[in-house]
Amino acid sequence: MKRTGIHGRGLLFAATLALAGCGAVGSDAAEPEGETLAAETMESPAQEAMTTSQTEDKAPMLYELEFETIDGEPLSFRKFEGQAVLVVNTASRCGFTGQYEGLQALWTEYKDKGLVVLGVPSNDFGGQEPGTEAQVKTFCEMNYGVDFPLTSKTTVVGTGRHPLYAGLEDALGDAARPKWNFHKVLIGRDGAPIQAFPSSVTPDAPELVAAVQDALASS
Repeated sequence: MKRTGIHGRGLLFAATLALAGCGAVGSDAAEPEGETLAAETMESPAQEAMTTSQTEDKAPMLYELEFETIDGEPLSFRKFEGQAVLVVNTASRCGFTGQYEGLQALWTEYKDKGLVVLGVPSNDFGGQEPGTEAQVKTFCEMNYGVDFPLTSKTTVVGTGRHPLYAGLEDALGDAARPKWNFHKVLIGRDGAPIQAFPSSVTPDAPELVAAVQDALASS
């Protein structure tokens, strides 16, 4: 997605998505020793967060992508057209799992203003999402009252990653590549990726809330 004109950017982004393919997508366990330190070391906000000005030239192609809901139904990203979307890869047995509470609060606060929180359960990091989709859904609802959209379990890193993550990384660079569970990427109302946040940035962190508010204020 790097070019000098809009048409060329769209072609390159589309080519990236095509090469990536169109794959589908108890109580909280104690945090493994060193998990928080490892995540913060790999993903410091200064290194991972990128501003809108750095990505404003990226052509929005994300609406062409498809997920599957946690209930096994088709989920087109186009459903979120005109809304800001916070994409979060989640896990039920992670030291960051408590962030579900903050994500639900963020969703409750801003959903009527145009925000979508999209949870993407993934077993990519530490095998911390081993259950079935039904188990994940029940865990989220019973423990955190989650009612924001959840996808089916999805690969978010590596050669088999979902095309969304390939597209986000193409737009924002390494900042958009999850290094651990509860990595976050904010997408604007126009479908253009805006900013990535490492796992250590909580849903109520001032910098994340400010970015959400700015995205919602944009037409």
